[in-house]
Amino acid sequence: MEVLEHLALGFGVAFTLQNLAYAFAGCLLGTAIGVLPGLGPTTTIAMLLPSIYTLDATPALIMLAGIYYGAQYGGSTTAILVNIPGEASSVVTAIDGYQMARQGRAGPALATAALGSFFAGCVGTIVIAGFAPPLTELAFKFGPAEYFSLMVLGLIGAVVLASGSLIKAIAMILLGLLLGQINTDVISGVPRYSFDIPELTDGINFVAIAMGVFGFAEIIANLGKPAEHREVFLKDVRGLWPSKQDFKDAYPAVLRGTALGSILGVLPGGGALLSSFASYTVEKKSRGRPGEVPFGKGNIRGVAGPESANNAGSQTSFIPMLTLGIPPNAVMALMVGAMTIKGIQPGPQVMTSNPDLFWGLIASMWIGNAMLVILNLPLIGIWIKLLTVPYRFLFPAIMVFCALGLYTLNNSSFDVYVGALFGVVGVIFFKLGCEPAPLLLGFILGPMMEENLRRALLLSRGDWTTFVTKPLSAGLLIASALMIVAVSLPAIKGKREEAFQDEG
Repeated sequence: MEVLEHLALGFGVAFTLQNLAYAFAGCLLGTAIGVLPGLGPTTTIAMLLPSIYTLDATPALIMLAGIYYGAQYGGSTTAILVNIPGEASSVVTAIDGYQMARQGRAGPALATAALGSFFAGCVGTIVIAGFAPPLTELAFKFGPAEYFSLMVLGLIGAVVLASGSLIKAIAMILLGLLLGQINTDVISGVPRYSFDIPELTDGINFVAIAMGVFGFAEIIANLGKPAEHREVFLKDVRGLWPSKQDFKDAYPAVLRGTALGSILGVLPGGGALLSSFASYTVEKKSRGRPGEVPFGKGNIRGVAGPESANNAGSQTSFIPMLTLGIPPNAVMALMVGAMTIKGIQPGPQVMTSNPDLFWGLIASMWIGNAMLVILNLPLIGIWIKLLTVPYRFLFPAIMVFCALGLYTLNNSSFDVYVGALFGVVGVIFFKLGCEPAPLLLGFILGPMMEENLRRALLLSRGDWTTFVTKPLSAGLLIASALMIVAVSLPAIKGKREEAFQDEG
């Protein structure tokens, strides 16, 4: 009953005119950037962080959340119609979705993606509403030692579940941790590693790093790709409603994808991308009806499963961020940055000190998912028109917007230079095949890890055994060790590589 009271409070907050407008703006913008290849939610949220200084915390976070789960919807549209995943988590949707479009079945593919996403998004929101309060209660039992161990688990999880090379993911985490050390020491008050540059005494601006490695770098990397002649199957988008057989084939995949995404979204390093790849692997190994279309040739389960999984995963990835203050992926790291900008410390106290924000955000996700179904199916023609905007006009405009946003952070050109520098670094990462998301997690969690490590050692008078004598802390460290051992086993290592083999 208490949850229902909280949800009533949340809907009261979410249904105000201002918050509805920002939820709609977030969903609309999220769908648009999901449609446009090369512009993901991470890039867009990084670009918009400067703009939230003038907003209240609740509408700001409602809008940013709408951009995140809206991008999952938009990414499927171009994946199906143009074979260009607008969003990384839509890569596997393109495999069967595009083949369906080629066969004149673009309508059922798009409708299945939208309806599966809507169902999964609603279930994911119910999971947040149900599991967030007990997790918050548990989080209040955490001391400095437990928080340090939890962050160790988070970083190891980010490495293990990151796509691509483990060594490169570890290097990115370590680089993020090192960059996080550039600040003023909290105990002695002495600037560290600032090289006598006054602007660095408070550390490198989080927004500058995020906008550099995701915003500038993504744009430069996309400009380096050759222009392609794309065959858009817009003329074939007719008869949107799936047939009775389509529903029979798709609904078990939607249920499996939703369950898988709800679990994987909570894990450190999880979220939409991991969920969609895992769901496609599960669907390929699940027995279908006799005579169904093979996978890779237009099987509707190859659209229904991953699309449901990536939306459920994007919703439940809010759980560790809202309850523990630990971001499980790069977008949630940006959300932590947004909360910090608004003077809110992410963690268990958010639910008690800012109930309007906490429950208003959750309620807005239900409203946002309903908005997205309305936005996606009737307006497919408009979204595809976005693909006709030449990149030579689109990308310079985005670059200018990024630079203006960085300048307005502190009315200083220094942040623009830092963003540009990290843009170059981001391009180098792209060329080397390094994923920048672990760097961002390391940068966010590094100072928090250090603070909790030092507090734990101060309270225990320098006794390092405090991390293994406390049951919760010891359990988290054991889980971290087991994760390292598991990913080192040849069988699991092979499975991990297989799960991400289609990403390239």
